[in-house]
Amino acid sequence: MADVVQGRSPRTGDPVGDPLPASTPADLDRAVAAARAAAPAWGALTGPERADVLDAIADALDAARAELVAVADAETALGEARLTGEVGRTSGQLRMFAGLLRDGAHVDAVLSPADPAIGRPDVRRMLHPIGVVAVFSASNFPFAFSVAGGDTASAWAAGCPVVVKAHEAHPATSAAVARVVRTALLGAGVSEDVLGLVAGRAAGGPLVAHPGIAAVGFTGSLAGGRALYDLATRRPDPIPFFGELGSVNPVVVLPGAADERADEIARGYVGSLTLGTGQFCTNPGLLFVPEHAKLLDGITEHARAATGGAMLSERIRDTYAHETAGRADREIARGTAADDAWAVAPVVWHATLAEFTANAAELTGETFGPAGLVVTYTDEDALVDALAAVPGSLTGSVHATEADHPLAARVAATLRPRVGRLVHNGWPTGVAVCWAMHHGGPWPATTAPAHTSVGGTALRRWLVPTAYQDWPDALLPAELRDANPLGVPRVVQP
Repeated sequence: MADVVQGRSPRTGDPVGDPLPASTPADLDRAVAAARAAAPAWGALTGPERADVLDAIADALDAARAELVAVADAETALGEARLTGEVGRTSGQLRMFAGLLRDGAHVDAVLSPADPAIGRPDVRRMLHPIGVVAVFSASNFPFAFSVAGGDTASAWAAGCPVVVKAHEAHPATSAAVARVVRTALLGAGVSEDVLGLVAGRAAGGPLVAHPGIAAVGFTGSLAGGRALYDLATRRPDPIPFFGELGSVNPVVVLPGAADERADEIARGYVGSLTLGTGQFCTNPGLLFVPEHAKLLDGITEHARAATGGAMLSERIRDTYAHETAGRADREIARGTAADDAWAVAPVVWHATLAEFTANAAELTGETFGPAGLVVTYTDEDALVDALAAVPGSLTGSVHATEADHPLAARVAATLRPRVGRLVHNGWPTGVAVCWAMHHGGPWPATTAPAHTSVGGTALRRWLVPTAYQDWPDALLPAELRDANPLGVPRVVQP
């Protein structure tokens, strides 16, 4: 493994921040062993007790916001406003899970009382922590999908310690967040080893393969995620791998919406496409629009006027440049790149529906960055048929008027099995952190479409059921005892 992981400024390409020592195999063993040692006490806390700890971590992150934002901006060039909001989203996720823990429904308690008449024993079921979770930080969210981000917060809420692999694009930010969190854990009377941190690209595979790891949360590239997913399933003891890998997020504009809101849709599309320099997993990579001169001209005009900022790493910038060059023959609009060292220009490509259908495998690949394909259609039946070629995505969006509703229903019915979230008259970028959110989807969007990495049910990834048959009340978990001392919601079979 390399000696250190050094952050670099996307604005200049120069080293910034303190380097983070790359983890050796011995470092990895120590981090996992410490997390396993912390697991029994952490998992034994009641939901309200863990909730208090999550609130303490959230308060600590908010208190350190200015320091954390300064470090992250130097490493990511995402800007003070975006990063300040992201710290708030991160602390907000922790508080959301604290609320779920106090409600108690997350344990999914179910009671089937004994029924001698049919020979049924007394069976009581609930969910328990799976064990130590490995979390891979994402490049594009140095706070919200990183050391104390959604995967980590949900695992903590489930009662699982976490070992995080820091992302190479923001090592100093990762170390700073870890220091804040570990101090908050100690202040709350909890072992600081509820959070472990390892670093270095070479640490990823060994972390997934480590026998002390019980499950993995990953956000990143399709190639990298697939390699780690395969490693997790090939272990002597295969473990769950919850990966968010790639998504083209189709958006379908129907004729009535194009007639009524052409300029608004054109502006909204380019704004969504270029938001954060297109470095979002919910970026609208595929846009289906009717043959509508005003709408297509508007998209072209707004795209040419757009300026792309810096990508998060030199490698991401180089990949974007290679992939956009490969589709130069389809390019209809190119914006400009800012002056930053790793800045890129937004790009829009075009294909007819017939061309899309004939070349779907090529044209449905994700490009990470501010680039998207506009597909024009004239035949509504052919549009619905073509949507069946769209790969699994996190989102599917439909722009429609009331007059479009019959076609919108058909489009939604085709998209629904292919996406995790359906958006009406909106854009996919921006994921609300709330109990009902589902941020997942069929392969290749994720490796586990039944689960989400954002929202209240995200903690179910890290819980496993146990059924207790004919156990004495005094030996049952508090959530399953007759008196229900914690007052958790329960389902009782008649």
